[in-house]
Amino acid sequence: MSRLQLISHHLCPYVQRAVITLSEKAIDHERIYIDLADKPTWFQTLSPLGRVPVLRIGAAVLFESAVICEYLDESTPGWLHPQDALERARHRAWIEFASATLDGIAGFYNATEADAFANRLATLHDRFGRLEDQLGTGPYFAGARFHLVDAAWAPVFRYLDTFDAAGGFGLLDGLVRVPAYRLALAERASVRNAVTTDYPERLYDFLLHRNSHLAGLLRGAA
Repeated sequence: MSRLQLISHHLCPYVQRAVITLSEKAIDHERIYIDLADKPTWFQTLSPLGRVPVLRIGAAVLFESAVICEYLDESTPGWLHPQDALERARHRAWIEFASATLDGIAGFYNATEADAFANRLATLHDRFGRLEDQLGTGPYFAGARFHLVDAAWAPVFRYLDTFDAAGGFGLLDGLVRVPAYRLALAERASVRNAVTTDYPERLYDFLLHRNSHLAGLLRGAA
């Protein structure tokens, strides 16, 4: 495999998925961070959608985290997707559900009014409840083995660490397996190392300076 270059942004949860996969597969790579608010011209040429992550493999370019993660898994020894076709498809479906949950989190932290904020909160709680119904004895989504679906859920839970600073909002109230799953993912080295050491400060600052209901709560809790 040619030397890999991952084009990244410090706060992007989809970049984290790719970084976790690279770490789990012990794939050597270079990581380059860009400012998405001021995208370099060379990046706009590489990324048809203007989003990260982008993976460069020599002269070839891949975009979209699911595609990148599956390529990394399929092109290196070992596997992070189930070998059974039906179970692999089920994992892909729950990776999509994790993406939908990330969309819900963005709606949550961008909500400007208290009522919209409460509605987004209720929707997120329901999503975590649906995940609860899929989890078994753990520690991961499908038991003892770590999979790509786990790499997809880890960045979701990382947001909750910052939300906890403003009270936590009861997103996981009444759930048992999801909090245990969150903890197991947080303790895994590939997950811990998927962000830079200043990630918590960067995310807090990002949320604090938005024109949102959550920003007001964070300022009140400071």
